This record gives sequence, C-alpha cells and structure tokens, in this order.
Amino acid sequence: MVWRVSATLAPRQTSARTQPAPRRRTRVLALPEARWALAALAAFLLGLALDLGGAPAWAHGVAYAVAYVTGGWEPALEGLRALREKTLDVDLLMIVAALGAAAIGQVLDGALLIVIFATSGALEALATARTADSVRGLLDLAPATATRIHADGTEETVPAAGLAVGDTLLIRPGELIGADGTVLDGTSEADQATITGEPLPVVKRPGDEVFAGTLNGTGALRVRVDRDPADSVIARIVTLVEEASRTKAPTQLFIEKVEQRYAVGVVAATLAVFAVPLAFGAGLTDALLRAMTFMIVASPCAVVLATMPPLLSAIANAGRHGVLVKSAVAMERLGETDTAALDKTGTLTEGAPEVTAVRPLPGSGLDEERLLALAAAAEHPSEHPLARAIVAAARERGLPIATAEKFTATPGEGVSAVVDGRPVTVGRARDAVPGPPREPHGAQAAGARPDAGPRERGATVVTVHRDGVPVGTLALTDRLRPDAAATTAALTALTGTPPVLLTGDNRHTAARVAEATGLTDVRAELLPEDKAGAVHDIQRTGRKVLFVGDGVNDAPALAAAHSGIAMGRAGSDLALETADAVVVRDELAAVPAVVRLSRAARRLVVQNLVIAGTFITVLVVWDLAGHLPLPLGVAGHEGSTVLVGLNGLRLLRESAWRPGRSG
Repeated sequence: MVWRVSATLAPRQTSARTQPAPRRRTRVLALPEARWALAALAAFLLGLALDLGGAPAWAHGVAYAVAYVTGGWEPALEGLRALREKTLDVDLLMIVAALGAAAIGQVLDGALLIVIFATSGALEALATARTADSVRGLLDLAPATATRIHADGTEETVPAAGLAVGDTLLIRPGELIGADGTVLDGTSEADQATITGEPLPVVKRPGDEVFAGTLNGTGALRVRVDRDPADSVIARIVTLVEEASRTKAPTQLFIEKVEQRYAVGVVAATLAVFAVPLAFGAGLTDALLRAMTFMIVASPCAVVLATMPPLLSAIANAGRHGVLVKSAVAMERLGETDTAALDKTGTLTEGAPEVTAVRPLPGSGLDEERLLALAAAAEHPSEHPLARAIVAAARERGLPIATAEKFTATPGEGVSAVVDGRPVTVGRARDAVPGPPREPHGAQAAGARPDAGPRERGATVVTVHRDGVPVGTLALTDRLRPDAAATTAALTALTGTPPVLLTGDNRHTAARVAEATGLTDVRAELLPEDKAGAVHDIQRTGRKVLFVGDGVNDAPALAAAHSGIAMGRAGSDLALETADAVVVRDELAAVPAVVRLSRAARRLVVQNLVIAGTFITVLVVWDLAGHLPLPLGVAGHEGSTVLVGLNGLRLLRESAWRPGRSG
C-alpha cells in the first residue's frame, strides 16, 4: 500500500529551519561568577561615587573593600590552588598587585583591577554555560515519540529513544521524522535544512534516506529505521560539537601565554630586591620600601591594560555595527585567521528561492508575463516555498493573479488547478529533457539541461502545462546576498587565498553560487561531519580557518574552526552559541570588516605592549640602579597605564570600522 496525499489547501507547515527548539538557557545570575562580579562592580561604582563626591575616606574605603572581597576571593583562591600545585599564575599576581596598590594608597586602581578580572571570569563562565545549553537543546529537534507499525498492521506510539534498527514507522503529514531510515512506502517532501542546509524541501520516495528531526511535508511515509537513535545524524552533530569544544586548543590572550614565567619572575625579583640589600646591611624599612616600589612598577597592570582596551574597544565598535563578538579572546582569534570557509544557504544566499528566468515555449502563444501569471494562479493556494516564490515574482511585476479552482497538490509531482476554465499543472514535465531524479517539487536541475541559459544553470526548473501541453518553464534559484561577491573578494584580499565553499546542497547549485562569487574551491553535498572534517583537513596544513555559517548543520564546523562567525537573523541556537561572533543584522560585508578590526586591535596590542614594556624597564632599572621615589614610581606606573588605555580606545572611532570591500 502506498500513502499518497492529493488534497486541497493543506495547512501551512512550519519550516524545520525556523522551528524553535525549547529553550534551556542558563540565566546569567544563576552563575556564581556572574553574581560575584556584579556585586564587585556595584561596590566599586558606589565607592567611586562616594570618592568623587567628597565623602569621608572610611565611606568609600568600605565600598572599595567590598569590591576587593567580592571580586577577588575567587581568583585569589584559584591562585592559591595553583600555588599548591607548584604553579604561579597571573590571577594571584593581580591580587597581590591590587593589595599592594591599596597598601600605598592607590585603593581605586586596585579595585578597578579586581573588577576587570571578575567581569572577565564571569563572561567566560557564561559563554561556556550557554554553549552547553545549546548542545543539550539540539536533542529537542528530534521528536520525543514516534508511531511504530507492527507486523499485523497495528500502530503504537513509543518513545523515539527506544526505537531499534529494523522498526517500521508511520510518518504522517506535518510530523517530525523520528529516526534516520529509509522510505519503504509513500511519497512526500522533507524539509531537511537542519541537516544538509538545502533551502528547499526534498522529494522522498521509496528507497530514499530520511533523517531524524527533519520535517515531513504533505504526504505520509512508511520508514524503516536504519540507525539507532544514539547514532542518528542529529546525535552525531551533538557529539561532534562536544568533541571539538573539548579538543580545541585552550584559548588565551597574548599576555596570558607568558603569565607563568612573568609572575614567577616578578615574585622572585621582588624577593631578591628585598633580601639582597638587607643581607648587605641595608635597613629593613629601606629594603621593604625599595621592594614594594619594585613590585608596583613591575606589576602587570599596564601590560593587562595594554591588551584589553584595544580588544574591548574593537568589540564595542563591532557591536555598534551589528556584530556581536563574544569575548576579547574571540576578537583576538578573528585576526589570526588566514583562510575563510563559507556555508552557502543562509550565508552567501538568503535561503529563499526567487524566479530568475521565465521561458515561454515557442508556439505556446504566451509571453513571459502571461506565463508567469498563469503559473502564479495555479500555485497561489500552495504552501510550498517554490510556489510562494512564483507568486511573489508575479506580484513584484504587478501581474493580475486569477482565481484557481479545483486545486490539488501531489507530493513530489507539483500542483494542478483550473485557471480561467482551463486545466493547468506546474511541476515535473514527463516529456522534458530529464534532469537529476527527485528534485524538489517535481522539478529538475537546469545544470543537466543542454538548453539551459546562463541564469538557469544550477537552478531549480519547473514546467508549466496548460490543457496537458507544456507552455514554458520557470527557473528558480536561492537568492544570492547582494554583497556576497564583494565579501568573498574582500576575504580573498585579507587572507591571500579565495574562501572555500562548504555546502550540503547539490553540486549544480553550489557551482552556480561559486561562479557568481568568484570561488574556485567548492565542496558540495556535505553532511555536518563532512563540513567539520573539511575544516580539520585545511587546518592540518597549518592554516587557521575562519568558518561562516548559520544552521545546525554548521555547528560542528563552527566549533572545529580556529574562529567561527554565525549569521544571526535565521541562525540556529546551536550555531549562534558555538560561534565566536554573530552577525546580528545578516550583513555579510560585516565579516571582512570585523576581521580587519581584529587585526587593527592586535596591532594596537603590540604597540601597547612595547609602551608598557618600555615604562616598566625604565622604572625597574631606575629602582635597581638608583633610588626611585615611591610616589614617582607610582606616577610612572599609573601614567603608563593611562597611556596604553587611551591608545587602545582609538578603535572606538567610527573610522576604525571599514565595511567589506574588494579594494
């Protein structure tokens, strides 16, 4: 028995691309790091207000003390634990430096340093928690239950997690498919954008493969389960993201990479500055004062601020232009990339089809406008994406759309209706030059048609019949973003090599997009693990890959890449949380712009480190070779801190943002 549905106007189905998964988001204040950082910030702001307002010293002193305790206890504890493991990190050094600043009256500076560290730790904890939330939430894409058919024909609703290989499932119209398997009976269309990224539903007939979590169309299917639920494509995506997150090299800011040696060196040198003069008969007070001065001028406050202001300013500037960069580490990594890899659907294209060619057949008596109006009239009642694109094209041209009667839609075949008293069908043309089998909506790919025009190559082509006679064809393509070509050219100029196109869509469509955007390395028909594998392969050659995508199927590649950017408007939760940055407004030209901004920030970091290093060297030599007065040492230290801070703020200027251009 074959399940086939030929029905009048079915309810519009929710696309699997846009169907939201239940939210499992960790609240910010549920994280202890965030609560302590908020308390430290509030206490610091209160102390600053009291200090500037002329309040008694004890009043703002108490507020600053609260900031020290609430923001500093956790890094101090971590530093002591590291010390117990015979390592010394910059966290403990920062706490000591903050306490040293307080000891010589620079309470505000020490409190500010504590707040910066506490806030950084809270942001890192939040990013980690949100990524874990999205990985868990991805499992909600697959349905909780499925309808299993027994050998005697009876039906049973069972948990999807309990399905076994060999079970037979009934997938009704509009249901999510419960397991990876093979169609045994029935014809329908499945929206599998979450898995392959294909923008249009794909026809499913007996023998075709289906995936758990994809959305069935208007037909009913009988499916044999081929994979255990734990081994489904959706489950493998979860595993890939988790493994990539665990195995990805630890991300650190530049200064953190040398923090151990620097911290040990400063502590050892401070002890030497105190002990050596004391051993040669110097007074205890003088030796202690010299050592304290050395500790202050050698402390890494200026070095820390040399790194953070440029990166934070770049983050703020990018945010004003619709790009959310999640952390200073993420901003730094963006500028390190030297190869770009791009998804197609939803990234280079908008993920929505548009009519690109209307071709009346000779002898049909129709021109382009009349053919388009005829097809739009027949397709008007349909909920199919191609139908909506045809109707939209007719409306854009201001064409009148006649009322269709006796409308029917047949999964995998197309639609039929009576328009102006004459039968019209839009769908697969049985007598046309055959294209690749089982294209969406009964269409065929123009890449296989010898008579296809340049605008039709790689397009989806439907044929219009009237009175049973073909009268013309319509070519539809996934709409290319207006700035796609300029963006790929800009990325090529930035990295020195053209971006790689990684897509789950068919080769003809991928080739069309590559030709339009100037790309030469095209890898099509990739499953999520294939995309991640392609990224790994490129990185094994020593390259650092920037991957840009938007869907669930892009999440493993986003996690595997050196740096990842997600398109935000239609991006899946998992992609948005896995990526290092999100283009909120879906402006593709923002991708090369934020890479340029990151590289500018990295240059300023180097400048600041040179400035800070010069100040520290001069002050340290002065203190060791002569007698550096403590107030002068503090002034020099604070002056270098202010200088590098102001230099880093240069990236807040509007001119620092340059939209993606080819040059």
